[in-house]
Formats: sequence, C-alpha cells, structure tokens
Amino acid sequence: MAKTIIAFLAILHLAVVGRTHDFEAWSQGLRLTGIKSEQVTDLHFYFQDTVSGTDPTAVRVAQATGTDRSPTLFGMVMMADDPLTEGPDPTSNVVGRAQGIYGSAGQNEVGLIMSMSFAFTNREYNGSSISVLGRNLALHPVREIPVVGGTGAFRLAHGVALAQTYSLNPVTGDAVVEYNVTVVH
Repeated sequence: MAKTIIAFLAILHLAVVGRTHDFEAWSQGLRLTGIKSEQVTDLHFYFQDTVSGTDPTAVRVAQATGTDRSPTLFGMVMMADDPLTEGPDPTSNVVGRAQGIYGSAGQNEVGLIMSMSFAFTNREYNGSSISVLGRNLALHPVREIPVVGGTGAFRLAHGVALAQTYSLNPVTGDAVVEYNVTVVH
C-alpha cells in the first residue's frame, strides 16, 4: 500500500511539474509575442444575415418536427457565414466574416442561442477573431452577448457584444444587425 501511495505521489508530482513547465513555456511565448497586459478594444461593424435568394449566407441545417408551427420557430438551427461590413449597406467594405451556428431556443419569445466566431480580415486585425456564445433575444431593441474568447490580436479575449437590429425584412427574414463590441484582451 505504501509503495502504491509513493508511486501515485511521484506520478502526481511529475504531472504537476510537467504542467507547470508547459504553462511557463506558454506564458513565456505570450511575452515574446508582445502580450504584456490587458488592453481594451472597441469594435463597430454590421452583420449581414441573408437567408433568402439564390446565394444565402445563412442556411437552415436542422429543425424539430413542430418548428414550422411554432411562432418563434423553436428548434430551428442555422449555419452562417455572414459578411461583417463597415456600414449597414451590404456593398459596404467587408471587414470580416461571422461564422458559426445559431438556433431558436425560445418557446415563448424569439430567443436565439448563438455560437459564432467573428473572423476579421481588415488591416490590423487581419487573421484575428473573437468568439461569442450566448442568448440573443432578437426582437429586443439591444441585446448583450458575451465575448468568450479570441485569437491573434484578441488572444485571451473576454468582453461584451451589443447587438441592435438595423433592418429586418419580415417577408424574407434577411437582417442587418449593428454590433458594438468591447473586447478586453
């Protein structure tokens, strides 16, 4: 029994020392890449969600049996690759892509659950992304969605994205959503 405990403690020690070394190497890598302390970045862009026409940027990939009878489309799941633009006009300069999934999770009100990466392609943020995950009450004037991570310039990101519908076509379902995002990274 004593040998088993000693062997267990030795393995545990190696695991902890190995993890500590891995973390030290990782954090040293962060220091070498210029990450010194947290900074705050404010981002502003428009999310162009097109679900209609011959070239939609978001498509329905699944739904429950009763989704079409639900006033909130409860159970609908969409996959998106939406352009992010500088202005509300769809022909405005593209600054990135919103890639991910959203679904109708509300039975009594339109409530989407969103899991999206906003991948930026413009100037200083080219190749960087932020990830949002949370509830989006789409018919509320302003929605708050958590920023839960990021890459590149936004490594170790957290923050909040405020979404406000700029326009919604009730016939087609196409929408333009204005985003104001505060990212701590």
